[in-house]
Amino acid sequence: MMNTLPTSAASATTTAAAPCWNGRRVLVVEDSVVQRGYLVGLLRQLNFGQILEAGDGNEALRVLETCAEKPIYLVLTDLEMPGMDGIELTCQLRERRLAENLIVISARDPRLLEIIENMACEDDDFGLLGTLLKPVQLESLTQLLCKGADRPGGCAPAAAPPLPQATLEELAQALTRREFVPYFQPKIAMQNGHLKGVEALARWKHPQRGTLSPAHFIDTLEGHPLMADFTLELVQQVLERILGWQQHGLPPLTVSVNLSADNLADRGFIDRLMARVAASGVAPASLVWEVTETSVMRQLSQALTNMGRLRLAGYGLAMDDFGIGYSSMQQFARCPFTELKIDRAFVNGAAQWPNRLMVLKSALDLGQSLGVATVAEGVETVEDWKLLRDLGCDMAQGYLLAKPMPAEELVGWIRQDRRRLRALAGVE
Repeated sequence: MMNTLPTSAASATTTAAAPCWNGRRVLVVEDSVVQRGYLVGLLRQLNFGQILEAGDGNEALRVLETCAEKPIYLVLTDLEMPGMDGIELTCQLRERRLAENLIVISARDPRLLEIIENMACEDDDFGLLGTLLKPVQLESLTQLLCKGADRPGGCAPAAAPPLPQATLEELAQALTRREFVPYFQPKIAMQNGHLKGVEALARWKHPQRGTLSPAHFIDTLEGHPLMADFTLELVQQVLERILGWQQHGLPPLTVSVNLSADNLADRGFIDRLMARVAASGVAPASLVWEVTETSVMRQLSQALTNMGRLRLAGYGLAMDDFGIGYSSMQQFARCPFTELKIDRAFVNGAAQWPNRLMVLKSALDLGQSLGVATVAEGVETVEDWKLLRDLGCDMAQGYLLAKPMPAEELVGWIRQDRRRLRALAGVE
């Protein structure tokens, strides 16, 4: 039996959605007449205009080619069909741009749907709104359609322009002018909703182009000696902020800072780093150095030596992006980490995708068995938050909780969001 929203809920959703897709043309591709009829019914509830139908990918392409002068707003397709299946149809739509948006559905192994999502990750101009498991719910369908409506420019997907990369000369000048600043993203304790720490994320306050993310400059810095100066400058500002927060009476917070592969393996840099912290008066326990598996593996012996020195001095160590490297478990077991940060690829959507859930559970089990704090990155939905809480994850970080923010906004954010975070944690 197919489930749908109650009539009142469906009506409310439709009313809110109507300004974007009301009257638009849509193509439903499904070989089952019963399933196709059900999907057509959902789309009619959402006030779509002309609803076209096809039994497989070949028929769908013929329909789309006849509409080439005015592309169809949405294709809603199943995966498993005779003739041309949904994966091949998706490839055709991706290459030929025959429709503005696409939603893929299936009752099969959810990992097949993830193939489609990975295709979209490689192509920002690919109008995939998302994937849904059968039976399709009206509420879930509406959420994906709203995702399309929220894109820049309204309903149609917008291609992301390539990001201009700064030159080394520009970055050296920016360092001299102290244009690089840390933004801070909160890490929230899942048990009670309290702020436990923050991650420092670099931003460039460009005098002409505004605030720029690391995507504009990190690749240029990687592998260059300027990275050491950049990191130390960021650390210096972090230390100043920690002292300032202490003066404002904030509870003790840990601040996580990323270290590059070259810096992690450089004994001289580690000496400078620890000297900088010692001169500030900030306790080493207030800082957590985040490293990735690839940064450890690049120069393994030197990296392990320096990680040992940092731990002996009282600093925290976090393995970042756990799960995406080729030997994450081996590296985690051999290194003196205090935190395990689980990559967003296994967190985002874990409540929906069984295979992500299994990887997530394995990572949490590993962290818990070794007695290190577990941190889930990329938490964006209440469903994923609840799942992580039920699985015993220690901390969460992501847009559901807070975006990265300037240091001066942190105190106000804590006061404003304390009640909301406690409610998420189920604390009255």
